[in-house]
Amino acid sequence: MSRAVTLDDLVLAGISVAAGVAVAFLSRTLLLWLARHAKRTRWSGDDVIVDALRTVVPWAAIAGGAAGAAAVLPLTRAARQHVHQALTVFLILVVTLSAARVIAGLVRTVTQSRSGVAGSATIFVNITRILVLAIGFLVMLQTLGISIAPLLTALGVGGLAVALALQDTLANLFAGVHILASKTVQPGDYIRLSTGEEGYVEDINWRQTTVRQLSNNLVVIPNGQLAKTNMTNFTRPEQRLTILVQAGVGYDSDLEHVERVTLEVVAEVMHEITGALPEHEPALRFHTFGDSRIGFTVILGVGEFSDQYRIKHEFIKRLHRRYRREGISIPAPARTVALQPGPVVIPQPRGSEDGAVSA
Repeated sequence: MSRAVTLDDLVLAGISVAAGVAVAFLSRTLLLWLARHAKRTRWSGDDVIVDALRTVVPWAAIAGGAAGAAAVLPLTRAARQHVHQALTVFLILVVTLSAARVIAGLVRTVTQSRSGVAGSATIFVNITRILVLAIGFLVMLQTLGISIAPLLTALGVGGLAVALALQDTLANLFAGVHILASKTVQPGDYIRLSTGEEGYVEDINWRQTTVRQLSNNLVVIPNGQLAKTNMTNFTRPEQRLTILVQAGVGYDSDLEHVERVTLEVVAEVMHEITGALPEHEPALRFHTFGDSRIGFTVILGVGEFSDQYRIKHEFIKRLHRRYRREGISIPAPARTVALQPGPVVIPQPRGSEDGAVSA
């Protein structure tokens, strides 16, 4: 210190700190009011920005009050420099954490608002957050007077060893980025793999893809395996799809009558069952002379993959009830076996003559 601390110095320092705390309290109250108004808007990005400012502004006000207190106190040049450096590092830390939250939130908002981008995929959010934190860490080291050039050189040399040690992890990371960039799979899609797994894609993160089955179980698939597996996406390019229901009637049935009755049931189901497509044009195609019946295919339209089970259920019930009312038979599979008389061979002990007896 260049001189002794007086009462006036302490009073001024206290006023500076108190002013910083008061500004922090008032700014936080104002930002709470802004947050309530931001929730009424249709864009969710303003909610993210206001939420980040609620963290940055109060702490910046307190740091400013502390810096003012350090300025009025008779500190030595070295002590004042250390205080300013510590406050700067503190502000950089707060701003970095808030910036990571804001940018990650904005990335999540953009991805959720665009159908062609990953709606809830956390891989882009995590990558963005890591990049912002890394930049803030390097700025913090530079502020402390630590040269980052040797650190970057060491990271470049050690990056090769890390890449070799984390081959599977990096392969899954780049496979996840490739899947999302190619827009072949997005969260919310219903997929089926050639290995048998199927369900709704819940999330695609830096290592794995989470799929929720219709039984509400979660299947975790590494991104690398997902990228190499043959896959059917039932949501793209269009969520609506058609399903086929196989049926058959007896040979004594009037096919014109069968077609008319069946199409009436299809139209009824399409208009009354939730998940069906009312604008779907009913279709029926006869295709097979079977062993005991004439087979045909009924084509139904559904709005989403999981709706097909409910629609099939209702269609089969109503079609069976209508066929019984109309007197249309649905024969069970049957086969006629004709037995013809012939010679019966009776096995004989070795050495005896063949004893074939006519029946």
